[in-house]
Amino acid sequence: MHRHPRRHYKSQNAIQPPIQVLSPAGDDEPLTITMLGAGQEVGRSCCVIEHRGKKIVCDAGLHPAHPGLGSLPFIDEVDWSTVDAILVTHFHVDHAAALPYIMEKTNFKDGNGKVYMTHATKAIYGLTMMDTVRINDQNPDVSGKLYDEADVQSSWQSTIAVDYHQDIVISGGLRFTPYHAGHVLGASMFMIEIAGLKILYTGDYSREEDRHLVVAEIPPIKPDVMICESTFGVHTLPDRKEKEEQFTTLVANIVRRGGRCLMPIPSFGNGQELALLLDEFWSEHPELQNIPVYFASGLFQRGMRVYKTYVHTMNQNIRSRFARRDNPFDFKFVKWLKDPKKLNEHKGPCVVMASAQFMSFGLSRELLEDWAADSKNGVIVTGYSIEGTMARTLLSEPDHIESLKGGNIPRRLTVKEISFGAHVDYAQNSKFIQEIGAQHIVLVHGEASQMGRLRAALRDTYATRGQEINIHTPRNCEPLVLTFRQERVVKAIGSLAADRPVHGTPLKGLLVSKDFSYTLLDPKDLKDFTGLSTSTLLQKQSIPIGVDWSVIRWHLEGMYGEVEEGFDEEGKASFTIMNAVKVVQISEMVVEIQWSSNSSNDMIADSALAVLLGIDGSPATVKLTSHPHQHSHHDHSNSHKDDTTNRNSDENELIKGNEEFDKIKMFLEAHFGNVSGPNLSLAEGEEDELLLMTINIDEVIAKLDLISMRVESDSSDLKKRVETVLEMALTTLQPLSRRFIGSGVNLNLNEITITA
Repeated sequence: MHRHPRRHYKSQNAIQPPIQVLSPAGDDEPLTITMLGAGQEVGRSCCVIEHRGKKIVCDAGLHPAHPGLGSLPFIDEVDWSTVDAILVTHFHVDHAAALPYIMEKTNFKDGNGKVYMTHATKAIYGLTMMDTVRINDQNPDVSGKLYDEADVQSSWQSTIAVDYHQDIVISGGLRFTPYHAGHVLGASMFMIEIAGLKILYTGDYSREEDRHLVVAEIPPIKPDVMICESTFGVHTLPDRKEKEEQFTTLVANIVRRGGRCLMPIPSFGNGQELALLLDEFWSEHPELQNIPVYFASGLFQRGMRVYKTYVHTMNQNIRSRFARRDNPFDFKFVKWLKDPKKLNEHKGPCVVMASAQFMSFGLSRELLEDWAADSKNGVIVTGYSIEGTMARTLLSEPDHIESLKGGNIPRRLTVKEISFGAHVDYAQNSKFIQEIGAQHIVLVHGEASQMGRLRAALRDTYATRGQEINIHTPRNCEPLVLTFRQERVVKAIGSLAADRPVHGTPLKGLLVSKDFSYTLLDPKDLKDFTGLSTSTLLQKQSIPIGVDWSVIRWHLEGMYGEVEEGFDEEGKASFTIMNAVKVVQISEMVVEIQWSSNSSNDMIADSALAVLLGIDGSPATVKLTSHPHQHSHHDHSNSHKDDTTNRNSDENELIKGNEEFDKIKMFLEAHFGNVSGPNLSLAEGEEDELLLMTINIDEVIAKLDLISMRVESDSSDLKKRVETVLEMALTTLQPLSRRFIGSGVNLNLNEITITA
């Protein structure tokens, strides 16, 4: 990564151990928020959000009060090649001006990350960054030049423009949606979702509708974390109408006394708002119409074309005027001052809106130094003033100001502040935070003292309502770690969702995991909903064997309890084991195991293979082949269909049942002693006593129905004891083939893939 020495300012923001705020413990990975700028300060906004291997950076601004590399965020704390996306909320210098440096001078371009902003922001971003380069080129200090026009052009071309409310999927489990933020044209707040965790990053936002912008909207989705600006802390600003009256009165008073009124403004943002306001005020006051009102910025003039292009993103007032072919940006009295030198020829009163906003450089600083000594003149600071800038210095009304040419200049002009900065005050911010309803609030973009008072006020507000809120104020380079207990939700789709399942009933299907989300569906629906196809593997294993078919059956029944005798599709004799594996007699010397491959069937096939491989060497096999045995040999002439077998099948089943009943009775007698029954034959009228066992303990009776295997007794204790012993007996006596049923034997060769 491209690195530079960063000695200045780092001592105030040394890397701190992470703040860990842990919600109830869970296995989920933590969410880490690290401020590389705007942590307990205003300026160089840059917020890094990390969760589940995803990394998002929100904003990348410069600090207007610091020169050169010192104005950058603490970019050396991040490997920029691992960043998935950079989201830029708006075009202001303290939110976007570091972007060309990061995109062109670091290893960001070595990764796969993309940069996103709204269409209007991208249009104005290119203009403002070019203007920043132009101003820096006027600075003789080469170290202060971070990038050139080629870097700006390259970064602009690589930026992806998005629409409001557009759902942008960046990668697996990572998406975001922009929402209107007010503040300036194109400004947005981002609802970011990472693996189901939702973070709202507000950037700078406004909840007060002005002459051309909409207010910040409340997203329809409740976030888990809200990263929120705190610029004005607990201050309460006057309402808009009152501010406008104060502003126009101040301007009128300055020019009526023969003075010149300077308003330092950004080229975009509240400059357009003030131009609308002054043009309207001048049209209502004919006595002022001989006094010129200028905006002294070529960038302002070029930007008006952008404003006219994106009227559809403005409020209803502007849209309706455009619909009537009344363009509010065709100013009647506010004019573009193409050549600022003409101000030297104009000796009378005038109003000039000039950049830069903070008067640290540019035409606004030149006019300030030229006009500062005349008490008839005045400066109106119309936006938020960042600590360390000339605008903030002026608000303390010093006797002298420092000249960029060297030396001091006496300050006699008046200084007033009326903020049209389009930030929320305490009342608006507090209400918005409550309406959003996030579990965690992270305050950024505010001075430490203001941020602390805002946190205390918010806690008091929630405490009076009996609610708790988690409020965090991280410093720069101090990671904030939050852990959440997240429920994993599985969505059933396809045929599984055709009928609403009853609560508590098992739902069986194929679980598909993608992008941190889970879907349950029937395997038959897999291709329709995922595009994936399925295949079934038929496994076959041939085994040479030198014993009779009946001996094979004897060994298999000894292992599994029961096997199902039958024939395969070619008429060859076969045994089916546990509804999973088929053993086919290929010849007198070879048998073949066949099964549809899956985890359970594979285990059964392995055990059957072990049994068959051990038959030839088994002592039991030697005994069975040396002496007659009780099993009848299988006759390939369909002797299993002999009438004698059919006539005696019921009797054999009864004998088999008697053996099982005797074993159950043996278990019961071992535990309870006195057990009678079962009754296998009864006189007419006594059928209710058929197949019942009676347990008698000290005249306390329990009866076991061998048909339903249910226990009845007046004593609940005895009933529970008998049920426990019965369950143990059935578990012990039940053959393996009954306790486990395989997933089926699908040997249709036309529908499956065969693997030898």
